[in-house]
Amino acid sequence: AFTEVSTHILGQFEAIVGPVNTIVDPGKRFDYSHDETEDHSFLPDVVLKPGSAEEISLIMKLCNEHGIPVTPRGGGTGLSGGALPVHKGVVISMERFNKILHIDELNLQATVEPGVITQVFQNAVKEKRLFYPPDPASRGSCFIGGNVSENSGGPKAVKYGVTRDYVLNIEVVLPTGDIIWTGANVLKNSTGYNLTQLMCGS
Repeated sequence: AFTEVSTHILGQFEAIVGPVNTIVDPGKRFDYSHDETEDHSFLPDVVLKPGSAEEISLIMKLCNEHGIPVTPRGGGTGLSGGALPVHKGVVISMERFNKILHIDELNLQATVEPGVITQVFQNAVKEKRLFYPPDPASRGSCFIGGNVSENSGGPKAVKYGVTRDYVLNIEVVLPTGDIIWTGANVLKNSTGYNLTQLMCGS
């Protein structure tokens, strides 16, 4: 059985992300209770909007310790229920992670946060005469992080492949709160398990 978010734990969440990034109002929580999957809706106990991997780590450690379910959420455009908080608990919204950190034109690589809208990223690389092929139908509102989670494709996938074909390395916060990198920022890397491909579409 899962644990509900108590007032005491809520206070700890607020200490991590700040009261302004802690949503408890039922009306506002409803916006995070569903994605585009049919008519399903599951009201989370609280919605948190962290701003760093370290904040997510602290949230995960707390939830892991108390048995509180966690659902990560991107743009909420998914059709397969990936963002539905079916066990209530905590929704971690990635909407503050919206920066393109670096576009490396020489090595044809980019480093982006998971809350970057796919089309915004496509336009940014297009300005540098580069091309990012995955083009899900919701590219104008879906997040790169959600594309990775769902291994999104789109019409261009027939020729160019899906999201996992364009991911080299991911910074991941595990359920325990540990932070890991899954790969390396190189095209050829055969060291250890292929955690990058394990996470893509997971």
